[in-house]
Amino acid sequence: MNTRTASIAGHSVSRIGYGAAQLPRLRDRPNEAAALLRRAIELGVNHIDTAEFYGFGFANTVIRQVLRPEDSVLVVTKVGADPDPGGRLPLRIAQRPEQLRASVEDNLRDLGVEQLAVVNLRRLDTGPGLRAEGDQVVDLEDQLATMIDLREQGKIGAIGLSSVTLDNLRRAIPAGIACVQNAYSLVSRDDEDMLRLCTAEGIAWVPFFPLGGEFPNLPKVTDEPVVHTVAESLNVTAPQIGLAWLLHHAPNILLIPGTGDRAHLEHNMAVGEIAFDTDTLATLDAVESRSNNVAIGGAR
Repeated sequence: MNTRTASIAGHSVSRIGYGAAQLPRLRDRPNEAAALLRRAIELGVNHIDTAEFYGFGFANTVIRQVLRPEDSVLVVTKVGADPDPGGRLPLRIAQRPEQLRASVEDNLRDLGVEQLAVVNLRRLDTGPGLRAEGDQVVDLEDQLATMIDLREQGKIGAIGLSSVTLDNLRRAIPAGIACVQNAYSLVSRDDEDMLRLCTAEGIAWVPFFPLGGEFPNLPKVTDEPVVHTVAESLNVTAPQIGLAWLLHHAPNILLIPGTGDRAHLEHNMAVGEIAFDTDTLATLDAVESRSNNVAIGGAR
């Protein structure tokens, strides 16, 4: 299996990208944040995942400052939630069509571009995290109509989905879906049928929480003894095994691990060099999958 490149929205990218969710940890050290992102690009990253609510625009601002045209980096952003600096959580759900449009404009402004290459619609139908309530419960068809209109206007290049069910993905495919972002890891494979559909349809699968455990009660890849056993046998770390398994599991899986630490970044990028023999892969495949469908609250 090719563990080096795959396609998203017609762009050939490294299968190990960078998720900017952790970049705001360096908010008080913007030069360090810029240097970290520059190092990621030097290591071969040409796919960056971001959102306007990552650090209230901080991640997008750093990306705009660091990227150069010659880097040829695919930047993927998302809508469906907006920054909420004074809220209980640092974001608020924004699912209504007018909010999706406003979120696209915010991303265009802070990224300093005329078109967003790929925009994921974060639906909040499944997986760990918030759930929409009240006027934030919006029909998928209404949201897709908005996204299609934005694509026809040239403000976005391609549409992705996030936190969606298998049924909603099937309903959305005729609109042209470039990628799906759902919580998925070695120990949480609820969406195996959806992954197979994406593979058959040529849709990139970009898991978030690829090591699990971001919320309480979510299983963690590093809690599995067999993962540590395999890591020791290959002289790598347990998190690296969890990421490498994803690369070997399906050819359309793209990784976007995030970090604010340079050494951790380099460990993540080294995952593409990890090879499994047939027996090792079978051992990892046999790890029990547990549900990650944990809600942590409703809309505000």
